Amino acid sequence: MLRKLFVAGVVLAAASAGTLRAQDAPAATVRWLPANPVQGSIVQIVIERSSAADTALPVATLAGQPLHFERDPGGAFHALGGVPVGSRASLPLVLELPAPRGVPRDTVVRIPVASGEFAMERLAVEPRFVERPDSALAARIARERARAGEVSRDTHERPRLWHGEFRLPVDGRVTSSFGRGREFNGMVQSRHMGTDLSGQTGTPVRAPNRGVVALVGDFYYAGNVVYLDHGAGLVTVYMHLSKVLVAEGDTVEAGQLLGEVGATGRVTGPHLHWTARYGSISVDPLSLFDADLGAFAPPAP
Repeated sequence: MLRKLFVAGVVLAAASAGTLRAQDAPAATVRWLPANPVQGSIVQIVIERSSAADTALPVATLAGQPLHFERDPGGAFHALGGVPVGSRASLPLVLELPAPRGVPRDTVVRIPVASGEFAMERLAVEPRFVERPDSALAARIARERARAGEVSRDTHERPRLWHGEFRLPVDGRVTSSFGRGREFNGMVQSRHMGTDLSGQTGTPVRAPNRGVVALVGDFYYAGNVVYLDHGAGLVTVYMHLSKVLVAEGDTVEAGQLLGEVGATGRVTGPHLHWTARYGSISVDPLSLFDADLGAFAPPAP
């Protein structure tokens, strides 16, 4: 069954298989993996064009973040994207497709989103972490958020560095899953935007894949942190460390030491808070293990 999309005055048809065609232009088939991505997860976008001679990289955004496509040996284009945890029933994929007279037109494809199962947990922390911050502390927190935001923006300018499958940064069990609601000391409520992995103070924390250390800091809530930029929109973050063993600007390989597990910042005990971001979108880092990363060739040195 076909449904028509009317975008900027151009009629396009989208079949259930995701085939898009502009008038007088080659068709493109759009797929996504998994078929129903969950709120707060990584999703892979695949575009196949009917003309093998059309090798220009697609231009698209997902949830407002630019996508970075790469062409596989078979001619298909692949990119990773992020599904915000607050997504509703569907997510807009905005594609720039060729149109008559060579003028590109934007086309919106709605990707269905599955609801996550986010439980609520209640935690007890030091009272200072739930009290209203004074002006000096509020300014510090704002500066830390701004630094993290710069990493999220800059990653779109860095070429992809990661290759192959990701690995866990510590050999520990999940003690608190991504997306949970949190209540601190019966007062402050927030959402857990990472995955907590168990570990004693001093447990080694290793890079899950190749990347550049984009930020090292001592943050009020996150404690000692390392932000690892894997390029092409993907960043992973390591919080509450007792020790940092890298410096900003270091290029690290998969398995290289980043630091050690600790209990710095707002915590109830030693553990690693691990998160992933696609641009400014926080996602569950464990969803990286569900992505089909074999379609991406090794990056240039």
